[in-house]
Amino acid sequence: MQYNKGDGYVGKVGFQVEGHNLPYEITIFSKDGKDWGYGLFFLKESGNEEQLEAVEELLEDNDEVFELLVNAARSSL
Repeated sequence: MQYNKGDGYVGKVGFQVEGHNLPYEITIFSKDGKDWGYGLFFLKESGNEEQLEAVEELLEDNDEVFELLVNAARSSL
């Protein structure tokens, strides 16, 4: 994760989901370090869109999982 006054906080985390074929990368960003947005992508190559959508739904519905990824990114700051 990096921080600058113009962009705020921006970080990336690669991760694997059990039962999914390919790893993912999430880009996490926040101007103030409190309200976080994200972009979710396949890490290396395109994969199953239904699996990607399932991960997005998990991130939207489960704050604990999202916080784990935010904390992983913050740990590199």
